Amino acid sequence: MGNFYRDNSDIQFLFRHIDLKALAELSEEGFKFAGEFDSAPAGADEAIQNYEMVLDSLGQLSAEFIAPRAEDVDRQGNTLNEDGSVTRPKGTAEAIEKLGQAEVMGFTLPHRFGGLNFPNLVYSIAIEIVSRADAALMNIFGLQGIAETINAFADEEIKQQYLPDFSAGKVTGAMVLTEPDAGSDLQAIKVSGHDQEKEQPARVYQDAEGNWFVRGVKRFITNGCGEILLVLARSEPDISDGRGLSLYLVERGPWVKVRRLEDKLGIHGSPTCELFFNDAPAKLIGERQRGLITYVMSLMNGARIGIAGQSLGIAEAAFRVARDYASTRRQFGVTIEKLPAVRDMLIDMKIAVEAGRALLYETSRVVDSELGILRRLDSNPPEDKEQAKQLKNDSRKYKRLAAMLTPMSKYYCSEMCNMVAYDAIQVLGGSGYMRDYACERYARDARITTIYEGTSQLQVVAAVRGVCSGTAEKYLTELAGQDYDENVKDLLEILAEGTEKMKEAITFIKDNGNEYMDLYGRPLVDIAIDLINGYLFCSQASTKVDMQVPIAENGQADAAKTISVRQRKAQIARRFITKNAPKIAALAELIRTGDKSTFNEYEALVGPVPEVG
Repeated sequence: MGNFYRDNSDIQFLFRHIDLKALAELSEEGFKFAGEFDSAPAGADEAIQNYEMVLDSLGQLSAEFIAPRAEDVDRQGNTLNEDGSVTRPKGTAEAIEKLGQAEVMGFTLPHRFGGLNFPNLVYSIAIEIVSRADAALMNIFGLQGIAETINAFADEEIKQQYLPDFSAGKVTGAMVLTEPDAGSDLQAIKVSGHDQEKEQPARVYQDAEGNWFVRGVKRFITNGCGEILLVLARSEPDISDGRGLSLYLVERGPWVKVRRLEDKLGIHGSPTCELFFNDAPAKLIGERQRGLITYVMSLMNGARIGIAGQSLGIAEAAFRVARDYASTRRQFGVTIEKLPAVRDMLIDMKIAVEAGRALLYETSRVVDSELGILRRLDSNPPEDKEQAKQLKNDSRKYKRLAAMLTPMSKYYCSEMCNMVAYDAIQVLGGSGYMRDYACERYARDARITTIYEGTSQLQVVAAVRGVCSGTAEKYLTELAGQDYDENVKDLLEILAEGTEKMKEAITFIKDNGNEYMDLYGRPLVDIAIDLINGYLFCSQASTKVDMQVPIAENGQADAAKTISVRQRKAQIARRFITKNAPKIAALAELIRTGDKSTFNEYEALVGPVPEVG
């Protein structure tokens, strides 16, 4: 039987390598729920056993049920009905039902609402597994952050009304943020659009009894046909920036109409909707004016980690097709994987996937640590002043680190995903361009990952602040101070040299101002990510996990031929770090050129606006 968890030795290794016991203790708040809820574990070992049992079940469901339906889902797409409702592809509807029956639609929700109360790290693994099977389905499975937002910020009455249905898989949700004129600039939200009859500007408003209503248009809404919609709308018409926005919950009903389904390049199973709210009853989430600044920023950070997981799943699937094809396709009397150029490409694809996985799982660990410490400080702070002070310091550290690593993960994994999917087509040649193989679907699905939930350029803008503020340097110092095996000590010296180059580049950027920082943010963030991943690979090469992984024999796995995971990760660390060292040096030198032609010579270099058509 197929299983997308069991057949991935790297996921299984990281599951054992990362300190899940610490995360389980934080998530379960010292395992205080064990006597109250049947699903709550009594200790760390039981919690980890539960995590793996669910991942095993989800891996089997993904391999045997979801993946075989993905091609038909892609070709069928969604159907917009005359009444403004949406009919999902048959395979998607069946998969949602199966996921609900498997009780995995409340992955991170508390036990009291029927959720699994799992750490975000385990959820990231689950998202990757589901995305490998069908990237479009992830846009429904991976939107559980909507329920998380309700749990974090709504009042108890709203939580009790909606969260059990999320956990049971009875409802799905949507983040209703974007408007035709606002795009990524969410501060520009009105709600926009026009009254269909009077052509009046749309708005959110209250009646005489204080009830809220939404009227207006939202566009590019993933799963906009979901039952529970979190709508960002302007509650303070006199405040034009983000402080005037609030967050509302709207149930699907006759007052919400899907006016259009977008005809997209990829993820065809995921409905992207234009919505019209016709005086839709709404419930305020949390407090007025905190919709964007607090609630949506939290929601989007979770969504960005989800897109990183989706990217990983697509890349893993694309690599596997390329690896399989290269081992069987013969040209010039040999399989094409014998050709140096193809062999080199496959190695780089594989290492890129594992680098993305290392970064995402580390980001998820940091996020879990941040949230767990915040829960501890809120519900059960230490009586000892020194312990309380240390917890507060740890909370601030993890918050800064999460703010940097989250956009890094989304940026790196989505860009990596596109590269791997593109190269997979190249390995297959003409066959990869045809629909006979899934590569073309993976490439189409991959393309959106660098765009939605904030483009790669916006992720760089967010991440570079953390790099320039000293967060990256402190984190790299912490990573450098860990215990490593002797076989990677020379690699640590290379990483230390790269860190010095990064610091010199940061100093130069600071001397040239914020505009220069935004201009050269991408190469600087690339340097920081390569250094972080280098240390993560060295840590993996120094693991205490005693695990053997198969190696290829004529392209096929042979149970009799294995290598220790430590040895294999040491080889990966060496190739990754030594190949990236010249790139880091070159990027640092590029930053220090001081070239400002983008600002000074734009009109001459880019030329006049051309005629289109």
